[in-house]
Amino acid sequence: MTAPLGLYGGAFDPPHRGHVELARAARRELGFDRLLVLVSAAPGHKEVATSAAARLELARAAFPDDEVVLDEHPRTVDTLRAHPDWHDAIFLIGADQFSEFLDWKEPDEVLERARIAVATRPGFPEARLRAVLARLERPDRVSFFAIEPIPVASSELRARLARGEDVGADLPSAVADIIRREGLYRPSPGYTGTD
Repeated sequence: MTAPLGLYGGAFDPPHRGHVELARAARRELGFDRLLVLVSAAPGHKEVATSAAARLELARAAFPDDEVVLDEHPRTVDTLRAHPDWHDAIFLIGADQFSEFLDWKEPDEVLERARIAVATRPGFPEARLRAVLARLERPDRVSFFAIEPIPVASSELRARLARGEDVGADLPSAVADIIRREGLYRPSPGYTGTD
């Protein structure tokens, strides 16, 4: 039996150490040989600060050993419909995302087309996860794996970069190098350093 395909989607605006740790832990816990990182060209659920091309370059730097591609579909179910060969792949998400899974476009169809593996961290309320599971048609298609918490968020990093702060410790070094070289997320003209 071949190892399942892992899928990891997101805006990656920018990709940070938490993203990398989630992928590393998933590979260790779930045993897939191949991880496909899907950079959402135009996420259906959030605004992005940088172009799809820039985020693709950043993600390739963050995941140098994985295949990183641009995903033109704004919703996960549409991506999975476009790739029937990915049937039964393992789609990786964090516990925060899973707690909002019922708000996704056609979540039950997502679970028909792929399995979901949810990264949990110590202290995340299990009741929130159980409440989502209880409302799914196929809760058997959801599994959980633990990760070490890395308290960092892309939105926080963008704000800190816009203030001119050093965030190198929270980014893979290759990602930090590209951000510096390209001047991404830098303060806008007229920025005074106050909100």
